[in-house]
Amino acid sequence: MALRDSDPLALDEPAGGGQDHPGRREEETEVRQPSSKVPFKVLRGHGEAVTSCHLCFDDSRLLTSSHDNTAILWDTDRLVALQCYGGSHSAGISECALVPGTNRMVTVSWDQTMVCWDLETAKALWTSRHAGLLTSCSVSSDGKLIVCVSDMDNEMDISMATNGECLHKVKEHHSSTMTRCRFDPQGQHVATVSVDRTIKLWDLLARRTTMSINSNHSNTISSCCFTGSGRFLCTASWDRSLQLWDLETGAFRSRGGLRLGGVHVGSVSSCVFSADAQLLVSCSYDRTVALWDMASQCHTLSLKGHSDWVTDVSISMDKKLVASCSRDGTCRLWSVDACDVIPEVVEKTENQLLKCGQCGGSFCVSRSEASDQLPTNCVFCRMKTGGRYRPQPPSI
Repeated sequence: MALRDSDPLALDEPAGGGQDHPGRREEETEVRQPSSKVPFKVLRGHGEAVTSCHLCFDDSRLLTSSHDNTAILWDTDRLVALQCYGGSHSAGISECALVPGTNRMVTVSWDQTMVCWDLETAKALWTSRHAGLLTSCSVSSDGKLIVCVSDMDNEMDISMATNGECLHKVKEHHSSTMTRCRFDPQGQHVATVSVDRTIKLWDLLARRTTMSINSNHSNTISSCCFTGSGRFLCTASWDRSLQLWDLETGAFRSRGGLRLGGVHVGSVSSCVFSADAQLLVSCSYDRTVALWDMASQCHTLSLKGHSDWVTDVSISMDKKLVASCSRDGTCRLWSVDACDVIPEVVEKTENQLLKCGQCGGSFCVSRSEASDQLPTNCVFCRMKTGGRYRPQPPSI
């Protein structure tokens, strides 16, 4: 198989009522969701909760990991499992990540090991052992470095992707368990979030923490993601909200992050930006996936169907496909390219399109806003200038 590269942690959250789907590796289902008429397809193959999912290789593949100690590479067109990666972990895999520019991926597990795999042969190339349970991993955009975080001594390790050799070991990076780590798109910083509700930015060149944010989240920060420029960071929390942070201006130092809330009724477990940062996708323990228009901060669509909490999400480069995975043991591929013409969505969002007076880009706002209160700039330009406009997303 020739591949081309294109460029939950559940600490004390109560379990839902999902069921396992053992055994079958190549079963698919195609249906339409009655409530929103969004077409989706279901992938079943993992025997336990699916912990992470990543669309990759020009969105022709989906990479997933699971508490069944395996990872699977799926064909998103034919809806079949191309390869299963197992036999090296003795406990659940908490996350997997593709190594850009190669046919490799890494997995981290509660068995305290990180394993690098050959995607074509499914053979383990190297294994590194750590002191505690590994909760998250991320690979730099140039494919050279891997970061993983452990619950032992709240440690962050940065290693060589070629052989797993540890370059930097940072102990007590947070005061409590780290839930997610992410390289910025430029590969210069690593963002980490934690149960301690703080956000830290570690500089690879300076080899030290250059930014520490005491967030205004009221519960565990479960996930984070960067925009493509690396300027903005979004955090997801068990307080049922997301926060948007401008890392360049440091505006959060005086007024905190820009809050996106009022949509999820359960703890938010993960979030991801589209490549152009115009769309944000989040998922929750309430078993739903939410889509947000970032220019207006409006919630545009909710995807419902999983029977247990949704643990991770991914979005295609063209923003036409959203992948989600769940503790119910399944993954779903949602076709959201035509969601703006779905009658239910148009009727409920009632948005109007405006042009940003600063950058010239288009953005939408709710028609319920008074005309004299409408913003003149998109949310990213407003954050740069410190504007006070804070519309509430319309309810769905």
